[in-house]
Amino acid sequence: MPSYREYLQQVKSEIDEVDVTQARELLAGDERPLVVDVRELDEWTEGRIPGAIHIPRGNLESRIEQAAPDHAQPIFLYCAAGNRSAFAAKSLEELGYENVVSLAGGYTDWKRSGFPTELPRTLDGEKRQRYSRHILIPEVGEEGQLKLLDSRVLLLGAGGLGSPSALYLAAAGVGRLGIVDDDRVDASNLQRQVLHSTSRLGEWKAESAKRTLEELNPDIEVVPYIERLTSENVERILADGWDVIVDGADNFPTRYLINDAAVWHDIPLVHGSIYRFEGQATVFKPGDGPCYRCLFPQPPPPELAPSCAEGGVLGVLPGIVGSLQASEALKLCLDIGEPLVGRLLLFDALATEFSEVRLRRDPNCPVCGDNPTITAYVDYVEFCSGRPTPA
Repeated sequence: MPSYREYLQQVKSEIDEVDVTQARELLAGDERPLVVDVRELDEWTEGRIPGAIHIPRGNLESRIEQAAPDHAQPIFLYCAAGNRSAFAAKSLEELGYENVVSLAGGYTDWKRSGFPTELPRTLDGEKRQRYSRHILIPEVGEEGQLKLLDSRVLLLGAGGLGSPSALYLAAAGVGRLGIVDDDRVDASNLQRQVLHSTSRLGEWKAESAKRTLEELNPDIEVVPYIERLTSENVERILADGWDVIVDGADNFPTRYLINDAAVWHDIPLVHGSIYRFEGQATVFKPGDGPCYRCLFPQPPPPELAPSCAEGGVLGVLPGIVGSLQASEALKLCLDIGEPLVGRLLLFDALATEFSEVRLRRDPNCPVCGDNPTITAYVDYVEFCSGRPTPA
C-alpha cells in the first residue's frame, strides 16, 4: 500500500495544478473560473481569495453540482497548502468535470505572494444555527443570509396577507420590516390574521405585529407606521429606504397609490389579493414588466369588487397567497430565481388549482408608459370612485 505522501504525489501527477502566478493570470482572464475554497469554516473566516465560494472538502461531492451544474465549466480549487484541493480536483474529474485545476501551495502561497485577499463577513454562532437550513442552499448560503439581514421590506397591512408574509420574512431573517396599518385587532380578524391573538384585541395591528415578529426573531427590526398610506405620507415612509414592497392592501386607492410610488421610486412591488376561495399574486418591477395600472387601467365598480368584509374569505387562503408573496420578496432580496414579473399567478382553493396569465407592459400606461400623463400623486379615493382624475 502506498504511503499518504506517495498517494498525494500520484494524485498530483494525474490532475492539473497551477502556481500562484499562473493562478492570478487565470483569475484575471476573460473566462474566469468558478473559484472554490475547500478549507474548513474556521480557515475560510480568516481570509479568502476574492470572489471565492466556500464548499468544505467534506461536502464537495454532494454540493458541487448545485454550484456548477455544467460539467464543462472551468473550476479553480484551493485549500491551505494545495493537498486537499488536489484530492478535490481528482474527485471532480471522477465526477465528470472536464476543466478543473488546483492551486499548488494553496492560500498560504497566494497570501505570501502579496496577492489580493478579503476577510469575509460571517455569521456568528447563534445566527449560523438559526439560519442553518438557508446556509445549506447554494443559492442562499452565508452570503445570501447576510444579504437578507441587510434587506429592508415594507409591508402594507398587518392583516390577512400581511400576517403570513411578515412571519416568514421575519423568520427568514430580513433585517428590517416596515408595517403600515392604521387598524386595531378585532375578533373577526383572528380567523385568518395569524400575527394577532385574542389577548391583543383592541391593540394597533402594527404594534401587535411588531411584538410577534421580534419575539419570533430578535435579529430583526420592525418599524410600525400606525397610519393609513396616503399621498401626504407616502414620500416620508418611502424615504426610510426599502428594497421591496409587499402589497397586502384591501382597497383600490391604496393599491393605485403604492403602484405609482413604486414606479417613481424604482422599487419592486409584490402584489397579492384574495376573495372567498380565490387568490392572485404577481410582481411589478419598474423597468422590467408591467405595473398595476397596466393590468387594471381603471378600478372596477364597487359592486363588482366587494371586500373580504363584504364577501368573506376562506381563512387559509391569505396564508397561501401571503406565503407566495413572501417567497417572491425573498427572491427579489437575494436576486435569485424567476420572480413573477409579467406573470399573474391565480389560485383556486376549491379546485386546488394554480393557473398563470402572462402580462405585458402597456406602452400607453399613464404611469409607466412611454409618455406618462400621471407624474404626481392624485386623489386616489376620487380616482377609484369613478370620477375623472386630473393629470
